[in-house]
Amino acid sequence: MNDDFAFVDELVPGVRWDAKYATWDNFTGKPVDGYQANRIVGTKALCTALDGVREKAESLGFGLLLWDGYRPQRAVDRFVDWSRQPEDWRTKLRHYPHIDKAEMFERGYVARKSGHTRGSTVDLTLFHLATGELAEMGGGHDLMDSISHHGAPGITQVEAENREHLRSIMETCGFRAYECEWWHYTLADEPYPATYFDFPIT
Repeated sequence: MNDDFAFVDELVPGVRWDAKYATWDNFTGKPVDGYQANRIVGTKALCTALDGVREKAESLGFGLLLWDGYRPQRAVDRFVDWSRQPEDWRTKLRHYPHIDKAEMFERGYVARKSGHTRGSTVDLTLFHLATGELAEMGGGHDLMDSISHHGAPGITQVEAENREHLRSIMETCGFRAYECEWWHYTLADEPYPATYFDFPIT
């Protein structure tokens, strides 16, 4: 691992994680190249900022659950290869119900050069510290649909408020939102804005 990278859980106490691309629970339907361990990795700058996020979230009664951080380029390449394969329908209803999988790129849900690969982008949500239950957000991770956009109509007031809690916390702590995905944030002052890494997560 690059010396400027770390396992997020080692530097951000109390964070929960479920590295989706290391599991079968993702839009490809199987573990993805480069994810050899169910851990979240990021730049140390990302980890420092996330520790501030954790403190701010705790003051509002929330904890953090991370789904993805650093993403090896080989994983992104695997997404491209997968998008060219015939549809097998295993994950379509849950992850891309209203588009063809080849449209994920042109609609901005998946990128051939991903901010994740630079090491300072994170996919995350909130959970209630009192119960451990995930905050209702009006759609899950990697739901590639307009319902996942910030400001999307069709979600409940509670879901909209929870999305706004997350966005406010993240932006206060130095992150930029991505308008198409309520869970996706990039550190505004990222240390590697033009470098795409490919070391595996082991």
